[in-house]
Amino acid sequence: MSRVIAMSPMPAEKSAYALARYSRSADSIVESLEWVRTHNSAKFLESFYFQYGHASIADLGHLGICWEGVSELAATEIEDEQLWDGQAKSTRYQDFSKLGFITPPEFSSQEAARYREAGQALLVAYAKLHALKFDELTASLPLPEGMKPDAYERNLKARAFDVARYVLFLGIPTNVGQVTSIRTLEKQIRRLKASEFGEIREVATEAAEAVAAPPGCVWHESVGEPVAPTLAKYVDPDKHSAQANLDVAAWAAQNLPPAAPETVKPVALSKPASTVCDIVASLLYSVTTRPYRDLYAWAESASAAKRDELINVALGSRSRYDELLKQFRGGPYVFDIVMDIGAYRDLHRHRRCVQLRQRYTADLGYAVPNAFTPGPIEDIYRAAMDTVIHVYRGLPQPAAQYLLPFGANGRFLFKMDFAEIEYISRLRSGVKGHFSYRDIAWKMKEALAEAEPELARLIDATPPSQEDPLTR
Repeated sequence: MSRVIAMSPMPAEKSAYALARYSRSADSIVESLEWVRTHNSAKFLESFYFQYGHASIADLGHLGICWEGVSELAATEIEDEQLWDGQAKSTRYQDFSKLGFITPPEFSSQEAARYREAGQALLVAYAKLHALKFDELTASLPLPEGMKPDAYERNLKARAFDVARYVLFLGIPTNVGQVTSIRTLEKQIRRLKASEFGEIREVATEAAEAVAAPPGCVWHESVGEPVAPTLAKYVDPDKHSAQANLDVAAWAAQNLPPAAPETVKPVALSKPASTVCDIVASLLYSVTTRPYRDLYAWAESASAAKRDELINVALGSRSRYDELLKQFRGGPYVFDIVMDIGAYRDLHRHRRCVQLRQRYTADLGYAVPNAFTPGPIEDIYRAAMDTVIHVYRGLPQPAAQYLLPFGANGRFLFKMDFAEIEYISRLRSGVKGHFSYRDIAWKMKEALAEAEPELARLIDATPPSQEDPLTR
């Protein structure tokens, strides 16, 4: 008999139940599965879930779940997990102008009307930009010999969508498909339930209900039992993370000195020498608009008592069941990146690093890449961006963020080791990628070359000047 036994797919909680029992008995997995078939898994989970460690058993059950018709803003928050696998709808291969958009429930009727008018104008600009860029590319890049016409047209349309997507905005609906453990899903739902956005709180509740009910999509008619019915009982809102951000923001407003004028640098690399100063800077980074490097310098100059005071404020709402905030996690290299939201949506997929972001705003302006050639393409883009940012500034926070286009710049923090720098720089700088994140990936290598030339030479990154628009 083989020493390796493959298990066929089964409901996530049944799988967790069987594997947990398997680790705590002398039975084979075949015998454990048979025991599962004849016993009530809910009773087992009630008695063993906490007795043997809630998290360790929840890690053993994996499931697929899809979030459909959620806003791009909600999708970003859904995906903000390290132990997560999934994909969102691609802006490169689908026409988003036909999907409409989501209106935040927080708006009054008048605010919603202004939002919808501005959103519709962006979709009109999106269609115009795509058509103009496609025509421009067709004129400048004739069909290569040996390339099929349908592949040629598909590639150029994708490149045109790379440009048009800059006027898509965070209220645009998308789909997110994920495969994850019960433990990660539970953590995810708890975090989403504490969101400041009504849409995100609603979709979190729907996720808990979905896994407690018979699945809405089945592979085989005989498979129809709930995938994780017990899960819905343990997904109260994660009050600690939300309260900690509020407490740290209030502390920062009272204790931080006025911000010094800054010259925005797209990619700034730091190598924190002090773990405490890194934690303090990270806590402040998430609730301010300041660069990481400035916050780290302040933390170094502050007294130990002042740093301890801030850390205690951040931990004040933590219970014995709450994990430490991710601001307490680190890495030897810290990249503070100012980039457009669209590029962030792509780089956000890299899980093997710690990621933090500041609130989406229009305060850092918007990107105008070289792909927006002078003439009608650039004119339409600038007019659309200037108009929508004016409307955005007249809408209340936080719901106004739904109107921010992908072209708007934001500030994002990535902490990682060298292996992840190498991976991101090599993969994301390739000619198949979007020009926005290609530029960021190359600048990451350049920043590393200044700090660690011996390591940077090991990165086989592709400079942005090397292009091949017909390669996918």
